[in-house]
Amino acid sequence: MTGFPWLLVDQNIDDGDAVVAACAAVDGLFADPGEPPVEQYSLLGCAPAGRLRAACDGYGSPWLGNIGLETIHRPDSKHPRECWECTEELLDVTVISVSPAGFGVFDVVLEGRLRIDPEHRKRRRRPSRAPEADGYVLTGITGEGEEKFGTCQDVSGVFRPRPEPQPKPATLIGCRPEPRLQRAIDALERGAAKHRRMIIASIFSVAYDGTATHMLDSGLGAEVSDVRPSVVGEGLLDVTFESSYGDAIKGGRPTGAREIWEHWRGGRPTEAGRWATYSPAQRHEWAGAALAHHRPGPDRPSGTTYHLDGRHVTDEDGFYCAIGEAINGPGGYFGWNAGALHDCLLGDWGAAPGFRLVWHDSDVAREHLVPGYDRRDWCPAVTMDHLLAWLAEDGVDVDLR
Repeated sequence: MTGFPWLLVDQNIDDGDAVVAACAAVDGLFADPGEPPVEQYSLLGCAPAGRLRAACDGYGSPWLGNIGLETIHRPDSKHPRECWECTEELLDVTVISVSPAGFGVFDVVLEGRLRIDPEHRKRRRRPSRAPEADGYVLTGITGEGEEKFGTCQDVSGVFRPRPEPQPKPATLIGCRPEPRLQRAIDALERGAAKHRRMIIASIFSVAYDGTATHMLDSGLGAEVSDVRPSVVGEGLLDVTFESSYGDAIKGGRPTGAREIWEHWRGGRPTEAGRWATYSPAQRHEWAGAALAHHRPGPDRPSGTTYHLDGRHVTDEDGFYCAIGEAINGPGGYFGWNAGALHDCLLGDWGAAPGFRLVWHDSDVAREHLVPGYDRRDWCPAVTMDHLLAWLAEDGVDVDLR
């Protein structure tokens, strides 16, 4: 496979025929995700509480962050009276207008976005169909936990049909098919059924030395729909895939991730801080690439002191990049979200639990990691106090300098 930077492998089989193809590029792998559209919703017969009440009364900020609509099911329903499974979440919500609707209740018009997780929706009711409800409990999520926003009798604008997103095809550019893919191409040429043309494969990045690294959570799952000779080289093909079920590429990466994976093809970085000039989204991808390239080794003993260079910790993702290098050297990994950090702090990721972390230039993080709202993940921002609390809970002795 030398000379091809991308490799596709079906990891679900072990019959010597797992390699699907090698190719020069995977068109569709790097694409920025779209944002949920801004919409208007109405809380009908709303009895507001907390910050929602203050916003309705005109004494508080009209911006509320996220609001969860937890269904109150009817007594004869098979669901529990208050049902988390039938909860919808409104994002980045602002109160637009308020009008009286009876004694102590209001109709409240909101502007915001609806969170739609396609994978989660496969196991739940679609948001185009309203649940059988006796009303809704309104909750907010802050950086410190849950808050109560009151109740409402009904909602409008939430449960309605929405345009289905157009499936996104993918093309293997400059592709050399292996037998598994060649059989799917032959099936296309003879007009066989779609399932004969189906390919499921994980995507690997191939380094200059020939080492293949799995790009975590990214793969191809679709039917071959078109084949043509490639301008990349004689005998190579451009093979297009289109899925009957959605996007051909699963777990695609933002456009800024391309240069990160190209950088890692040259091997693990030997110089710390190569991530410092990246945006938060790119820093997240850097930490993800560090995870993909991580090679397990023995933990250094409990009580070891590590030094974190805090000069560029201006966001949560910068912290994960910095602590990864503090523990495991340039290009090192030690978590890329709160849950992953906790897992690493339990051991087997380079440092035995109970270590000391000297955080240099901690004033940079103290200035930047402050309460706010993260419009990439649509949730309250992670602050420095959150990070320090997580470290302390897992027994890390932090020395701020």
